[in-house]
Amino acid sequence: MAKQKNKSAFVGLKVTSEQAETLARLQRTLKPGTKTEVLLKGLELLAARTADASPPQPREILSPAPELAASDELERLESQALRYLSDLQETRNRSEEVMRRMVKNIAQTDKIITHYGSDRNYLIQILLDIQRDNRWLPRDALMWVSEKLDIPLSRIYHIATFYKAFSLVPQGRHQVSVCLGTACHVRGAPRLLEKVADSLQIRPGETSRDLKFSLNTVNCLGCCALGPVMVVDEAYHSNPTTAEMADIFAACD
Repeated sequence: MAKQKNKSAFVGLKVTSEQAETLARLQRTLKPGTKTEVLLKGLELLAARTADASPPQPREILSPAPELAASDELERLESQALRYLSDLQETRNRSEEVMRRMVKNIAQTDKIITHYGSDRNYLIQILLDIQRDNRWLPRDALMWVSEKLDIPLSRIYHIATFYKAFSLVPQGRHQVSVCLGTACHVRGAPRLLEKVADSLQIRPGETSRDLKFSLNTVNCLGCCALGPVMVVDEAYHSNPTTAEMADIFAACD
């Protein structure tokens, strides 16, 4: 006895009662107004397959019934919809985290600006305080400075890129510098830099993924007699061995 056909309200598709139940589960799974492109395309494809389906011929008796194939298709689409919703929720969580971080940055920035009486003459000092708190200059913080001090954002970026003390990208909690000045260079600074980069797994100008270390080079540290020199958070280390370097980095929180 053939299965009774029902009509789904989802896309006006004629399906079996089993398929209608699967579609109902999909409707309950998806939030109001959420119809994924992959789901709609899949259902349209399913409608095209089932709308003009003709009764199976005797030689097709061993082939899967159209209803079974359609049911499998719906189950697959249901699985895709669930994965989509999982990805969507993860994206929303990331967006919420970004918004929380933005609000925090703006609140901190506003506090710094207020401390200096919202005086545009203190712009560089304000940027230095923002840099100190964040270890870089977030764009949302700079936009707030521009708004509060009535200074064009382009001028703020010009200052931020002119002074080496500022960074427009996130920096690590610990700053590692290797001197490449003449005295250090002739004493093996390039080899020291290579060892440091290999130990931290980052290249000069980069920051580790966990935002723990940033590696940079400098032209001179004023301590040529100690060369080659590595500086970690203002602590000077004269030509450390690989083992000593590992201990130094391990001691950083």
